[in-house]
Amino acid sequence: MGDPQKFTRLRAARRVWAVSSIHGDIDALNRLHRSMIPHLRGGDKLVYLGNLIGRGARSSDTLDSLLRFRSLFLARPDAFACDVVHLRGSQEEMWQKLLQLQFATDPRAVLQWMLDQGVAASLESYGISPADGLREAAAGPRQLTRWTGALRERIQARPGHWQLLGSLRRAAYTDGNGEAVSNTGSGLLFVNAGLDPSRPLEAQKDSFWWGSAAFAGIDQPYGGYRRVVRGFCPQGPRPHPGLELGDFTATLDAGCGFGGPLLAACFAVDGEVLEQIEA
Repeated sequence: MGDPQKFTRLRAARRVWAVSSIHGDIDALNRLHRSMIPHLRGGDKLVYLGNLIGRGARSSDTLDSLLRFRSLFLARPDAFACDVVHLRGSQEEMWQKLLQLQFATDPRAVLQWMLDQGVAASLESYGISPADGLREAAAGPRQLTRWTGALRERIQARPGHWQLLGSLRRAAYTDGNGEAVSNTGSGLLFVNAGLDPSRPLEAQKDSFWWGSAAFAGIDQPYGGYRRVVRGFCPQGPRPHPGLELGDFTATLDAGCGFGGPLLAACFAVDGEVLEQIEA
C-alpha cells in the first residue's frame, strides 16, 4: 500500500464500524454515538467516511464530539490509536484549499463556489463571516492572507481540531487486500464518495471525493478487495440511498446534512453487514 500519511491499514480487523457523512449534524452524531456504545465489541475498528463538517450550523462542535468519542472508543481494553480513522471528504478537501485561498487565480470565485457547497456553515461555526471573506478576496492577496490567518487561529484555538483535520486519511483498508479468494476478493476498502476503478489506489487523487459517478461501474473486486465501502452518494439515479449493497460495493448514505438520518454499519471483513444503526 502507499503512503501511510494518506492510507490507514486496519490491522487484524474482524469487525469494522463505518459511519456515513455527517455534514456537521452534531445532534445526529451524538444520537448515533449513544446508540453505538452497547453494540461495540473488543477488537472493533471505527471509520468515519468523510464530510465530517459542512452544511450543519455546528460543524466545529461536531469535531468536539468526534474527539470525545474517539477517547471513549480508545479507552476500551486492547484498543489502539490506529483503530479509529477519519477520512477526508469533499468538505474537508475544500476546507484545506480554503486555508490556501490567497494562492488561487480567482479567489473570490473559488470562495463563492465553496460557500455554495456548504463551507459557509463551517466558517460561521468558527465565528468567521463568509461575507468578510468575499470582501477580502476581492481586495487582494494581502488582505485575504490576513483573513485565512484569522481562520487558522480560530481552528487552532479549539483543542484537537487542528490535529484532527491534519490527520485525515484518503482511504482505509483491512488486512487481506490483494489476496483474491476465487473471484470474490477479500478484505474491505473504505473511501468517501467513490473512486475510479480503472486506476490504482495510489493514483486516485481527488477521485475519492469527486469520483462518485464511476463507483457504480465497479463490477469486480477492486484491487482484490471483497467490498469497497463509501459514505457519500450525491449523484446517480438514487442519491443518498441509505444502505445499498452491490456485488462488490456498499453505499452508506441516507442524506445526513440534507434532511436525512445518519447511518452506521458494522462490516465483517468478508463484506457481510453484521449490524446497522440509524440516528
